[in-house]
Parts: sequence; C-alpha cells; structure tokens
Amino acid sequence: MKIQEKKKVHIRWMLVCYDILIYLLSAILLLRLYGGNDRLSNTGILQQMCISMVCIFGIRLLGNIYGQVWRYGGIQCYMRLIFADGIACVLYMIIEILLPVESITFTRMLSLVSVDLLGALTIRMLYRYAYKCGNSNDMQGRFWTVLLKIFSGIDAGREKEIQKIKIAIIGAGRVGVGLAEELLNNEQASYVPRCFIDINKEKVGREIQGIPVWSETDATLSKLDDYEVQEIIFAIPSMETERRKELYDYYKNAGYKVKIYDYPTMHAAGGKRYLREFDIEELLFRKPLVVADEQTNAYYKDKVVLITGGGGSIGSELCRQMAKMQPKQLVILDIYENGAYDVQQELKIAYKGKLKLQVEIASITNRKAMARIFEQYHPQIVINAAAHKHVPLMEHNCIEAIENNIFGTKNMVELCEEYGAERFMMVSTDKAVNPTNVMGATKRMCEMIVQSASTHGNVKYSATRFGNVLGSAGSVIPLFKRQIANGGPVTITDKRIIRYFMTIPEASQLVLQSGAMAQNGELFVLDMGKPVKIMDLAENMIRLSGVQGIEIVETGLRPGEKLYEELLVKTEELDKTENSMIFIERDSALSAAEIDEKLAMLKEACATDDDSKAKEVLRKVVPTFKRPEEVNKTAFKKQHRENEENSKKGMKVALF
Repeated sequence: MKIQEKKKVHIRWMLVCYDILIYLLSAILLLRLYGGNDRLSNTGILQQMCISMVCIFGIRLLGNIYGQVWRYGGIQCYMRLIFADGIACVLYMIIEILLPVESITFTRMLSLVSVDLLGALTIRMLYRYAYKCGNSNDMQGRFWTVLLKIFSGIDAGREKEIQKIKIAIIGAGRVGVGLAEELLNNEQASYVPRCFIDINKEKVGREIQGIPVWSETDATLSKLDDYEVQEIIFAIPSMETERRKELYDYYKNAGYKVKIYDYPTMHAAGGKRYLREFDIEELLFRKPLVVADEQTNAYYKDKVVLITGGGGSIGSELCRQMAKMQPKQLVILDIYENGAYDVQQELKIAYKGKLKLQVEIASITNRKAMARIFEQYHPQIVINAAAHKHVPLMEHNCIEAIENNIFGTKNMVELCEEYGAERFMMVSTDKAVNPTNVMGATKRMCEMIVQSASTHGNVKYSATRFGNVLGSAGSVIPLFKRQIANGGPVTITDKRIIRYFMTIPEASQLVLQSGAMAQNGELFVLDMGKPVKIMDLAENMIRLSGVQGIEIVETGLRPGEKLYEELLVKTEELDKTENSMIFIERDSALSAAEIDEKLAMLKEACATDDDSKAKEVLRKVVPTFKRPEEVNKTAFKKQHRENEENSKKGMKVALF
C-alpha cells in the first residue's frame, strides 16, 4: 500500500513539473519573445510571471487538479481543468489592476493563460492515450510504453493490468458507467473494463471514459476475443428476465464467466457493491415486484413494531425491510435463538447502533411470556410471521400445528386488544385456499380468527397471502441446488406439479404495504405472475448449473400435497387496490361466537393427544379442508378436458 501511495505522489509531482515546464515555455513565448506594443522590462516580465504562476497553480491546487487520476480522465476531469484556469485568468486580471506593476494588454494576458492551458490539456491527453495503448502488444503499444517509461517512469499499466481480469459490461447506463469509473479509479481493483454492450443507439459507436460502446450485434465473440475479454458483467438492473436469460445462455455457452453487478439502492443496509455470480432464481423468475413506497415508509416511521418469527426466512426479511423505514423501536421475537441472533447482528452492523433494536426469545403459545413482552414494549404494530409452515411434517404433527399456528395467533389477537395495539398483520399462505393439508387448514383458521376480530375489536386487522417463497428454509430451490452440487439425482414428487413463486423481499414488501393500506379485516392476495412447472424448474436449474448427467427422479406426492395451488387472482372475485398487483378477496367474517365454538372443538381435540382425531376436527371447523386425492383427481380431469378442447381448436395443450 505504501508503494502505491509513493507511486501516486511520484506521478503527481511529475505532472506538476511538466506543467511548470509548459508554463515557462508559454511565458518565454508570450512575455519575452513576443514584444508587441507593451514590451516589458526584465523586472516587468518577472512580475507578470510571479502573478500568473501564483494564480494558475494556486487555483489548480485549490481545485484538486493534481488529485485527478488523469490516465483514466473523462470529460469531467478536463472541464475541471478548463474551469480552474478560467478562474485563474479572472484572478490574474484583478491582481494586475490592483497591484502597481508593469501592465500588459488583456489579449496578451488571455493568450498566456490559454497557451498554458492548451499545453496542460495536451500533456494529459498524451499521458492518457499512452497509458491506454500500453496494454496492447502491437508495435504501437510498445512504442507508447517505451515513451511513457522514459518520460514518467510508468510501465503504461502493463505490469499491473496484464494481471487484471478483462471484462465487458452489459449496460452503458448510470450503473454500468459507475462500475467502470469505480474500477478505473481503483488501482487495487481486480477487473479492468474493455467495452460496454448496450442497445441505446445514441451511445453505440461512441466512447465513455475511453471505453468503446458496442451494440449486441457488434459484440461478436471474435471481437470480444480480440479485446481479451474474460468475463461478462451485467449492469442493467431493469433488464427483463427473458432477455437476461438469453444473453446469459449465449455468453455462458461461449465459455465466458458471467456475473452481475450488485448496485445498492439508496436505502440498502450497508450499501455494499460487488460482483457476484448469478443466482439461478434471477434467471428463472420475473423481476421482483417492488411494492414499498414513500407512503408505506411514512406509516411505519417512529412506530414500535413487534415481528414474531423474526428469525425465520420471511420474518428476518420483514425485519430488514422494517429497519429501513426508521421505526421508533423494532422488537424481534422468535423461539429459535440462533436465527434471531443472526438477524440482530446483521442489523447492528448495517445500522451501526442507529436502530433501536431488541430481541426476545419466546413462543407465541406462551400467553404469560407474550403478556410480559406486550407490557414491556406496548407495540403499536404487530406482524405475526411465527408459524409452523412445513407441509409434510405438519401432517404428522397436527396437534402441534394447531396449537402453534391457531392458538398462537389467537393469543396475539387477544393481547393486541388488551394492550391497545394499532394494527395486527398476519402472514398467511396460498395453501390456505381450499387447503389439502394441515398447515394450509391451520392458516385458513387463522385467517378466520383475524377477520372475525376485525368485526368487534378496536385493532385494525389484516392478513396477506403469498405463494412459494424462493430461498426460504425448506423451499425447493435450495434443495435442488444441494442435490445438483452433490451430483444428483434431483428429486421431484410429481412431474405434473405446478407452483407460483415470489422472492422473499417481494413477499415481505407486500406484507408491509398491505398492512399500511389496510382499513380493517382485509384479506390481501397478490398477482403472482405465471405458474412454474416443477419439472421445468429442475431441468432449467440443471442446465444453468453447467453440470452434465444429472438425473431427475420422481418420488411420489407427499402427504397433503396438491398438484397445483389455486390461482388466487380472479378479478371478478377480488377488489382492486392502489397497487395494480395487490387485491382484496371478498370473504365474509364469522361472528365471535362461531369462532369460539370452533376453537373449543379444536382445544378439546388437542387434549386427546391423538393427531388423527385432531385432523378430523380440523376438517370440521375448516369447511374447505379437502383430501388431496380428491382435489388432485378433480384437477387432472379438469385439465384433461381443457386440453381436449384446445386440441380441437388447434391450440397448444398444457402438459399436466
């Protein structure tokens, strides 16, 4: 590091020396050799040289002209030099008038500054050009390398950049250019940009920061090879998923490493920027829907917020999103201390103690512990993300699912009323729609509890449903990744299974915005985009991983598993909201007496310690709870009929 600093100082002093030499030549030409009508004495020449030198070099030092990295200098660097010398010229003229010295004409004064400026610009452009050409191995490159070595002691970057990874940046917009500037101005960077690839016709064919901008058709593989490009970097955050996937496949198949530039949003925790490999989710699914807005942020600001299940996949992201909104205090509650601790440490580091944060370890089924927490913090907003969510495991642990999901939610609702909370927001699932498993049925019962409470309580209640979450604990994506990494096989339960997916940030933002817009008793659902066949997902993940010979094996449907999840967004049955992707399902609430009756039945069933009996009672209290065999058989027949109709019309049929 000290060597690099010495090198920088050496280069800057060399530049100062060349500037002084250029100035002296300009002064000799315009003050000594050129006499004109205002011929100066030796004393007058000395006076003018002292004044002009102080003005020119003083302003350049104040303007940090010698702090610029001129070998990568863009137009802004040259404009800064021109602007600085313009100020120096004005200052020179003022001092000339005020001091009792031999005067010269304005034209001669302006000529002195202009000729000196022209020389300074020329030396910098030559330096930059020589440094750029020094990376080439042709005759011209070697010539400039020798020339630069003689006059500045620099090896034109060859000894440094020859070891760097040459990259092509897809996107010559603000993000891509920002990445290029960051790499060019950092001698320690491991990458050096060689070209931009962009579709903007106004940019194609030009140079930005001395880097050529090519169109997608111009950026042929042979041309990239000529420029020694080794990696392709995506720097267009707004690029459509399909187009991104096409380009990824093209360059990946051509043998290039393909990465993405993580450019942080203004409010991103930590604000880190780095190059990383693509997540497979980014190539398979739609661009995440960003639903948080200023109105949502303003609602949560300066509020005491309690998030249950805050150490889980969804809960932890809710905590991250909430932290950005500057709550008065954020209370994270979880029964699993390791997850809660990880989130706590992450937020402490990201916000450097500016976030008032507290972690409580407790179960929402423990009424006494929860009452203590409500008494201590008096939360204004409660977000209930604590629940058992694993479908097959809950089929064999029905009583635990009922006690945790249903009675835990009941505890939270009652405590919100008792301690005067403003809002209660429940995190639900699309599996609550016509459930075929214990987990979905318990979540549907929770929705009924929340909607019923909205009819007679003082708290504003809402629930938000979303589909399968990418990357969450127990989800299919991490499972497939592990199986591919281990050499296979990749296991799927049934090749006909169809699911809707969304990212964790998308799901979390939806919960927060819907909670902020809730009036009372709403059941929010989201347009989750196109459904994905699990078989296609497995095949795509194997192909994109680049691993050959991975087998896909069907293992059979698990207990309580559907072939498909319900398509929630049916606009004729849903009400629209301010956000075009968020809807409210029309559903009538049960009375408090009806809910109490159902809860009493469940409590009695749980007391038997018989999971089978508890499941049968759950079917009674949740009328839409059906057996998976019945639903899957109906779904298969329905799809078969639709395929026959489409086939008669000459349309493509769905493989179900």
